[in-house]
Amino acid sequence: MSPSRIFFNQLFSAVFAPTVQKKVENLTLLLAGVGFVIHLLLIFFKNQGWVFFAPLYPELLTDPIAAIYTPFSLILVYEVYLLLFYLPRSFTSCVSKQFEIISLIVIRKIFKDIPAMDLVGDWMHSDHNMELLIDLTGFLLLFLLIYLFNRSKQRLPKRPIDDPKLLRFISSKKIVSVVLLIVLGTMSISTFGQWFLDVINQQKIAQLDGLFFNQFFTLLILADVIILLISFRYTEEYAKLIRNTGFIIATILIRLSFSAEGYLATFLILTGVSFALLILQIYNAMENPKQGSTA
Repeated sequence: MSPSRIFFNQLFSAVFAPTVQKKVENLTLLLAGVGFVIHLLLIFFKNQGWVFFAPLYPELLTDPIAAIYTPFSLILVYEVYLLLFYLPRSFTSCVSKQFEIISLIVIRKIFKDIPAMDLVGDWMHSDHNMELLIDLTGFLLLFLLIYLFNRSKQRLPKRPIDDPKLLRFISSKKIVSVVLLIVLGTMSISTFGQWFLDVINQQKIAQLDGLFFNQFFTLLILADVIILLISFRYTEEYAKLIRNTGFIIATILIRLSFSAEGYLATFLILTGVSFALLILQIYNAMENPKQGSTA
């Protein structure tokens, strides 16, 4: 193993060590609690008229329920950290974690939209109410699809971890994971800094729900493609290559959902997860054909 490969593998072990993961988890929970309290205070100050700057996101300062948006955002950052930990394990486990992240993003948006429901006029003729209803239904379907995907994932054949080709492939994915962590860390600091400056200058940022995660899924697509190309060195299995390519298509569809508006965003997410589930089931059928057929 080359010195650079050894360095990145040791760095991966250090960054994602169990003790480090526990510290990151505790810090995330602490920041989530503090962020929740601060958000509640901002809502209280707004209701009392003690606002020192024009509210840039009025939908987040109208009701205490909207304060859940802040801790969910911080928990999502921790989930991204865990995703990078799962990245070297298997393509399927990584994709499953991606789906969990997008489900949390959807539920975070629902918490933001609930306080803005129109309860006075004709409920069914309110565009906001209908969009919220679509999001709620979409979340239930997404939750079901993730369950089916994880159940299908359990049927995958297990390869011995001492396989030299597999160990080298895992080592290469650890390098991708560490590099992606560095890039995402830099990008998150830059994004937060730009967001803070926009708040100070009272400039509203479009697509608040996709802030950071829009760029995150773009980088994730690139990382998936790199891993797919690396996999060509270690496997020539047609079914596995098609499966991994299908997962990348699913990630692309999810990425496009951040640029879409209204019902189309939910449709793209459900389409991406459904496509990945179908790909996985076809792969399982090819790798684990039913036994007992007679010649």
